[in-house]
Amino acid sequence: MPEEKIKSNALEHVVIACGGTGGHLFPGLAVGQELRQRGCTVTLMVSPKDVDQQAIQSITGMGIVTLPAVSLSRGGVLGFLSGLWRSYRVAKACFAQRPPRFVLAMGGYISAPPILAAKRCGAKTFLHESNSIPGRANRWLARWVDGAFVFFPPTAEKLAARRVEVVGMPVRPQFLEPMTAAGARAAMGLDPEAPVLLVMGGSQGARRVNELALGIIPQLRQAIPNLQFIHLTGDHDLESVRARYKALDIPAVVHAFWNEMGLALAAADVAVSRAGASSLAELAARQLPAVLIPYPTAADNHQFYNAQAFVQSGAARLLEQNSATPDALAGEIIELIRDPLKRSAMQKALADWNSPAAAGDIAERILNWPALADHSHHVPGPKLKPQNLGPLNV
Repeated sequence: MPEEKIKSNALEHVVIACGGTGGHLFPGLAVGQELRQRGCTVTLMVSPKDVDQQAIQSITGMGIVTLPAVSLSRGGVLGFLSGLWRSYRVAKACFAQRPPRFVLAMGGYISAPPILAAKRCGAKTFLHESNSIPGRANRWLARWVDGAFVFFPPTAEKLAARRVEVVGMPVRPQFLEPMTAAGARAAMGLDPEAPVLLVMGGSQGARRVNELALGIIPQLRQAIPNLQFIHLTGDHDLESVRARYKALDIPAVVHAFWNEMGLALAAADVAVSRAGASSLAELAARQLPAVLIPYPTAADNHQFYNAQAFVQSGAARLLEQNSATPDALAGEIIELIRDPLKRSAMQKALADWNSPAAAGDIAERILNWPALADHSHHVPGPKLKPQNLGPLNV
C-alpha cells in the first residue's frame, strides 16, 4: 500500500488524478491547493514518470500515491492494459482504506483507474479537459462522471458528460503573483534592463524547437544586440544547448526543467513555446506574447487547435513545425520584441484567456455539487469562430 505524506481530520477527502505530464500535474496541484484552503484533505495520484516524480518532491500538505500506469506509446498495448489494471487495483485498495468523497481527473492515461475505482465506492466523480480537442481518456470517461470542466468553450460540446462547465484553466499561484520584468530578470541573474527571449518546449522539452531557436541566435543578436535568453531544453538536449550559448558567449539561463516558471515568464518579453493547454494558460496569466510551434504528433493534433484558438483571438503567433523556417521564426521574434504596440495588443488579447479564479471555481463546484452546477456557466473570454475539426477517433 502506498504511504501518504500526511494525515488530517478534515471532513472531505478529495483525490486528484493528475499525472503523466506537467500539463496535467500542475493544474491538478493548483486545484488541490484551493481544496486544502477549504479544509479538505487532498491526495494526488500521479504516474512514475520523471516529470511527476521530480515535481512532487516540493509538494507538502497533500498525500501522494504513484500509480503504475504507463502510456500506450511507452508500454505497448499489453503494457498499457496491464498498467491500467494494476493502477485500478492500487486505487481501489487506497479508497478502501480511506474513501474519498470526490475524485477529479485532469486527463491522460492516469485518469481512468481512479475514476472507475471511485464509482465503485460511491464517490462523486469529475474531470477537467484542458485542450480544445478532448483527449481519448476524457472522451471515454465523460459518460461516467458526474460533471466535467473545460478550458476552451467549444470543448463543452465534445464531451458526453451530464454537465459541462466552462471554468478556464487552473494555474499555480506563482503565476498570479505580481512581479516586474526587471525584478524577475535580476532574480534569474540577467541584466534587468535588457530584453529576454524565453524558449520552452513544455515539461519534457522539444528537440525541434531547440534546434530552430539555436539556429537563429546569431540573427537575433545581430538585430537586437543586447538580447538575453532563458532556454528550457528538456533532459535530452541540455548539455548541447548550454555548449552552444557558451561557444557564442551569449548571456543565457539554460535548464532542462524549471520549477519557477512564473519567474521565467515574468522575465521575458517574448516566448517561443509549444501549445499545450497548460503552457497557454500560463502565458495568458503572465500576458506574455508568444510564437507557438504546436507539437505536430500530439493526439488528434490538439496542440494545433489550441494554438489556432489563441491566434484567432490575437493572443499569439503560429508557426507549424513541418513548415517553420529559421527566417520565419526569427522574423516573428524580432518584430514582436521591437514593436511594443504589437506586444501590447497581444497582451490585451491574452488577458481575455486568463482565468485566475479557475482553480477556486473548480474547488467550489466540486464541494457544492450539484448546487452550483449550471450548464450555462461560462467564464469571460474571446469570441471564437466555429472550427471544422473533423472526425475524432475515439
